[in-house]
Amino acid sequence: MTRLSDESWVSSMLSKRLSIQEGKEDGVKEEEPTNSFAPDSTHFPFEKVFPVYAMGFLKPESDPVLLPADSRDPIWDAVREEAKIEAEKEPILSSFLYASILSHDCLEQALAFVLANRLQNPTLLATQLLDTIYNVIMKDRGIQHSIRLDMQAFKDRDPACLSYCSALLYLKGYHSLQSYRVAHVLWNQGRKVLALALQSRISEVFGIDIHPASKIGEGILLDHGTGCGCR
Repeated sequence: MTRLSDESWVSSMLSKRLSIQEGKEDGVKEEEPTNSFAPDSTHFPFEKVFPVYAMGFLKPESDPVLLPADSRDPIWDAVREEAKIEAEKEPILSSFLYASILSHDCLEQALAFVLANRLQNPTLLATQLLDTIYNVIMKDRGIQHSIRLDMQAFKDRDPACLSYCSALLYLKGYHSLQSYRVAHVLWNQGRKVLALALQSRISEVFGIDIHPASKIGEGILLDHGTGCGCR
């Protein structure tokens, strides 16, 4: 196979450009190139280049169910304050803490981001999971209540849980519980195939197998949980 040197490649490109320019000057209409790609196929693959947090959040498919605008959220306030302190103490984690917590408006957004990035794989993209998880949580007041009670349970009863922030970011018992809650809603909505796909990913990533049809209360502490199965 012949390899063009840099000089010959540049010369070839210049000669082609000159011939095109001469054709335009002579009034010859430039032949339109054959387009072997559909217009939409040349879009830049943002999902592969930029992190999920740079893509922003889509609006929920229907109006979100949120706590009243004037009500305080002490757990979310604590999570943000802890993240700021940790970012100052460990500058190497500042980008991670900003992407996971400080760039978000509420606990629901931050949790959706964390879970999507933990559960993603090459065929179940983080952007797709992010939209699904976010829409489920934002439309379900029960989950919004449970994610806070569960976090408080970890903070109060798990000696390994140093802060609310660490429960949100690092504890797989907390992650598996909240992922299950999303899968449970999907199961009850009749989206059973997607719910089972989430169950499979939860089992693979966290080593905890909770069937999406299971009924679990709130204020739950699942410590480590490796090998735990719930039916």
